[in-house]
Amino acid sequence: MEIKTIKVSEKGQIAIPVSIREKMGIDKGDELVLFETEGKILLEKAGDVSKKIKDDFKDILKYNEDSLKEVWDNKEDDIWASYLRK
Repeated sequence: MEIKTIKVSEKGQIAIPVSIREKMGIDKGDELVLFETEGKILLEKAGDVSKKIKDDFKDILKYNEDSLKEVWDNKEDDIWASYLRK
């Protein structure tokens, strides 16, 4: 963990120290995502966030698919299929 003190400019801008940019692989023009939660600020590279979100949705989609299979494969609910055929 590296701790640095930085100042906020009149325009609300900050400069990320070189040592942290190098460690995190942040280059000029890279996009960062800023999160605020419980009074704390977190910055992450946009590409890293996209990968994490994609992985999170993969788990959610699998859970939803499994849940729907349970409902669709439920023989007690076959009565509804007869209503749909009408």
